[in-house]
Amino acid sequence: MSVLTRREFGLGVAGAMALAPAARPQAPDTSAGSLTDVPGIRVGHFTDTRRPTGCTAILFDQPAAAGVDYDGSAPGESQEVMLQPSSPVERIHGLFLSGGGIMGLPAAGGVLRFLEERKVGFDWGNPGLRIPIIVSAVIDDLSVGDPKIRPDADAAYQACANATSTATAEGNVGAGTGATVAKMHRGRGYAGMKGGLGTASVKLGDVIIGALAVVNAAGDILDWRTGRLIAGALGPDRRPSDSVELMRASLTGRSAGALNDPALHSTTLAVVATNVELTKTSLTKVAMMANCGASRAIRPYHTTGDGDQLFAVSTGTLQRPDVPLTTLGALAADLIADAIVRGVRAARSVEGWTAVRDL
Repeated sequence: MSVLTRREFGLGVAGAMALAPAARPQAPDTSAGSLTDVPGIRVGHFTDTRRPTGCTAILFDQPAAAGVDYDGSAPGESQEVMLQPSSPVERIHGLFLSGGGIMGLPAAGGVLRFLEERKVGFDWGNPGLRIPIIVSAVIDDLSVGDPKIRPDADAAYQACANATSTATAEGNVGAGTGATVAKMHRGRGYAGMKGGLGTASVKLGDVIIGALAVVNAAGDILDWRTGRLIAGALGPDRRPSDSVELMRASLTGRSAGALNDPALHSTTLAVVATNVELTKTSLTKVAMMANCGASRAIRPYHTTGDGDQLFAVSTGTLQRPDVPLTTLGALAADLIADAIVRGVRAARSVEGWTAVRDL
């Protein structure tokens, strides 16, 4: 039996390592992350115990720069036009996300009242008057429980009162309480599934990026890292089916019934935030890139029934002009995808809508 010298053994190991495939870099762990990991951001929920609905307030310690990307067909929103680069309004005081569909938009008055009482807002030139700028967006959850019950101004006020910088609750909370997904094939005998609210963050050196998503999509939810279907059209066997494959079958006559994707009935609302100082125009680009992350986790995305909206926010506490915008946008896209998956996995079943955890 031949005996290897230390040199021969070392060369053999080196050769084996050279032939072995390179290890795939591990993505940053976002399992414990939250939008509130970005300094200067507070999040508060109001969850209505009378039926699955609620609202979420995102408040800023200082006025924040913000941009938006919305490509859905029917967004339910208020004051989003001021986030366009052409608007002279550079900063806002908060974001308000709510259930109740269009009927939930007036609830934002509670956020205005909360902030006005605390003298938060732009000086309007009148003695003692400050005007808060609050951008609002809604999801339709009126098919879950009693549609006459929806968030109002008092609910929004309470969400503001509940706002903290601690880790944000996920699942059936706030605006995600009545969220649902994978619901386009209900007329074909397939049930939808329960959506929810999820959040994630990453810290790389002194750069912090956080994300939050209210997942109320018409389409399915995928684990974007593996491609595995998480939540889909639920058949009689209680197994999620691929909604796009069901569409394919419908064109060849293998699936009966009409596609159920009416306007205003579905929407995913998402927020990405960073401490890096950015302008509104730069944040608009970040929002556009981050929205691509949502398309990794939702399939199909931006359907005719979806009113998807993605907001990008900068608290501006870190001046790092050396950080490329492309880098921020790429990382934000990953976090948005993670937040979407987390929201659905954290959700709990409600009557008529089964959650992933209960399959």
